[in-house]
Amino acid sequence: MDIEGFDLNLLVAFDALMAERHVTRAAARIGISQPAMSAALARLRSATGDQLFVRSSHGLAPTPRASDLALPLRQALETVRTALQLEPAFDQATSNHVFTLALADHPAYLLLPQLAARLSVDAPGIDLRARSFVDRRDAIALLDSGDVDLAIGVAPGNETRILHHPLFEEPFVGIARAGSPASSSFDTVDDFVAATHVLVSPEADDKGVVDIALAEIGRVRRIGVSVAHPYIAPIVVAETGYIATVMYGVAAHCSVLERLSIHRLPIQVAPVTFHLLWNRRTDAHPAHRWLRSLLIELAKPIRQTDA
Repeated sequence: MDIEGFDLNLLVAFDALMAERHVTRAAARIGISQPAMSAALARLRSATGDQLFVRSSHGLAPTPRASDLALPLRQALETVRTALQLEPAFDQATSNHVFTLALADHPAYLLLPQLAARLSVDAPGIDLRARSFVDRRDAIALLDSGDVDLAIGVAPGNETRILHHPLFEEPFVGIARAGSPASSSFDTVDDFVAATHVLVSPEADDKGVVDIALAEIGRVRRIGVSVAHPYIAPIVVAETGYIATVMYGVAAHCSVLERLSIHRLPIQVAPVTFHLLWNRRTDAHPAHRWLRSLLIELAKPIRQTDA
């Protein structure tokens, strides 16, 4: 028998014919039509070069060749069924899996140290590879290509192949150098737009969420400095008379917090939600499910409050 291109569904048909010894009953057994079963029998006969089943007074009688094939083909069918039903074993304590994560700067700062600490105790054989990305499209491309297993950033959009889970939310606040006249820049909208601003823009755009909010009320601001990394903005503010709008968590965890004052914004800016993103093809894998659950657990204690 030439097994190249062999239809494994024929094994199911053969097994049903051996059990029922009747074409119609065998078809009903596996949920196909009688003509489809007859066609399957014809293909089996062609593949084996044997009649396999002949008519008798008690229905279909297997030929000696069919009897010889019955046990090994049933065992092959059971092997296939078992393989398809078998869930890959995963034990984090003994696994040597390597995970690659793509993270925006802020969630990397908050979650990677905790994740590494947890793995060092509960999963010492698991290795992490962390990389950054520029924008949402970059993260989606990395997930699609398989270059990363997970990404943590903003919501994925409408791609049905990309699944997501919200991890934590960050409101925006204003920061200025403590004790400087710039602290009054958050008193009114006029004071706010009159100040010189530091813009956080990983994509190197000339505007951000603040500019969008200002445009809705017909106002613009001056951008004195644009930086790609959020934790650079507080350092620039601490050294200048500029102000910045940053996520509260960035202000609260920056290295120059004692040199800053934190303020409510005089305009409405919606908070940003960071999401855990993954490709649908990895959704059911036990190792990936475990890592996603761990990240969701580690993100739960992150609670941000207004300044």
